[in-house]
Order: sequence, then C-alpha cells, then structure tokens
Amino acid sequence: MVGLKRFTAIRWTVRRSLVTLSLLGILSQFSCRTDLERPQQVEDDRPQVLTTFTVLADLARNVAGDRLQVRSIVKPGAEIHGYQPTPSDIQQASEADLIVENGLGLELWAKRFTSAAGDVPTVTLSKGMQPLFIEEDAYAGKPNPHAWMSPKRTMAYVDRLVEVFTQLDPDGASTFASNGEEYKLKLQDLDNQLRQAIQLIPEQHRLLVSCEGAFSYLASDYGMEEAYLWPVNAESGVTPKRMARLIDTVRDRQVPAVFCESTVSDKSQREVVAATGARFGGTFYVDSLSDEKGPAATLLDLQKHNVNLIVNGLGAN
Repeated sequence: MVGLKRFTAIRWTVRRSLVTLSLLGILSQFSCRTDLERPQQVEDDRPQVLTTFTVLADLARNVAGDRLQVRSIVKPGAEIHGYQPTPSDIQQASEADLIVENGLGLELWAKRFTSAAGDVPTVTLSKGMQPLFIEEDAYAGKPNPHAWMSPKRTMAYVDRLVEVFTQLDPDGASTFASNGEEYKLKLQDLDNQLRQAIQLIPEQHRLLVSCEGAFSYLASDYGMEEAYLWPVNAESGVTPKRMARLIDTVRDRQVPAVFCESTVSDKSQREVVAATGARFGGTFYVDSLSDEKGPAATLLDLQKHNVNLIVNGLGAN
C-alpha cells in the first residue's frame, strides 16, 4: 500500500488526459449539431474500488460514502470460494484504483485474478487478524476465512478500510473516519444484541449445526459450539463418515434445529433432519448478500437474519 496516493494520482492523470482527448473528439464530431442533439455524458471521476464479493462491497460502501465508486466482482447469490472470474471481471479490475479482498484463503482465485488485472493495489482486510484454524483432516492447519460473520471481528475490517481509503483519497479522511465510527456503533449494538439473544438459548442447545463451517468466529466470540457437514464450502466434502458423525452429534446433544447456507444445496442437511428428528431451522446467508428485496440485502441485515434463525431454532422448546 506504500505509494498508493502517488500511484492513484498518476492513474488519474492519464485517465483524465484520455477523457479530455475523447471529449475533444466528440465536440469536433458533433460541432454542427444543436445543443439538443448533442449526447449528454456524465463522467464519474471518483476513485474506483472493486471488492471480491458482495459482503465486502456493502461494508466498503458504508465506509466510503459518496466519495468512492464501489463494485463487487461476484454478484448476489453466487458462491465465492470456487468462483471463476470472467474476462469482463478482469477488465473491471484493470480499471480499478483499489481491489479489496478478504484473504485467509477465501478467494482461491484471487492471486491469479489480481495478476491478470495488472499493477492494481490490493488490500487484504483480514491482514493482521489472528485467525481460527480448521482442525479437521485434509483441511487441518488452514485458516477459517469467515471472520466477517462475527460483528466483533467486522470492526477490524472497518478500521482497515478507513486506513486504505484515506491513503487512496486523503481529502476524504474525515468522511471515512466518521463513517467508520458510525458503522462500528451499529456493529457494537448488534454485538450486544447477539450476546443477550444467545442467553435465551439453553446451554445444552448452544451448538450451531450448519452445512459449512462458516460460523467458527461467531461461535468462538459468543460462547457457542459448532458442527458442520464440511469445513470449507465444497458439497463434495460430504463423506459418509462426516454425515454419520454429524447425525450422532445432533442426536446425542438433542439439537432442536440444524441449518444450511444460501449458496449451496441443503439436500444433505435434510438427510440429517430425517435421521435425527431435528427441524430444519432455515437458510443462513454467509458468503453472499441476498438481492435488495431479500432478508440479507446488507451485511447488518445478514447478521441480524442469521441471529434470528439461531435464536428461533435453538431457543425453542
């Protein structure tokens, strides 16, 4: 990130020069037209920020306000782990002033993607964070990437965005700092609500059973345990051994409800329901926001939606 301000200034000098030449060409071509006949063009000269997926885009927009353009590579509802960038994605990235990724092995394609995009600065929001590590078989020793699922950890993401956005656009420093503090207050409020809500769940039922092991940070930070069908999003990872183990766990702990995520099939988890008598408690949002009309249109909505499912599913008699 060193030299980001200078790098951005050079990119924008070149970009403005190209825009000026383009406009001169347009004026020359249409000089004989009346004002009503001339095409109306609006040039947005704000720095462009491209995030790897929708959750980070929403977070970045809350910090950036109106000072930056923020887009997501992956669209709502798409699975992030094994995403395959398109040529248009790479084109977007090559025109960006900053790429924002999660890190911790979430975007397996990120290194090849950023390399193809060219010399574009990239920030990893999880950098410097102490990760939780997966302990199971082939995934043992690898970090769990889903830190944003805990409101407590998301605050560190906000601080990192304030820092890099200030480097990108120094004139917006006070705006980014103010927006960041305002958003962290909302996260703190959600943190408090979550701690209170979990107290409504009987201790023996504070076991969060999902398809993917995406709730490690939330479980660790808020006094819950976690069980799942696969540790990282790969439905092919549902082996007979894992299925049998999860069924035994749900039975032994008398877990009242199990859940699955929106970007994968819940078929295997329905088999756990059939084998144990537990209820299917609903669909979590983790790696992607919903569309604007859905229950997880923003990151805060996503976290609130998931907390409500957890409390309703595990707190019921």
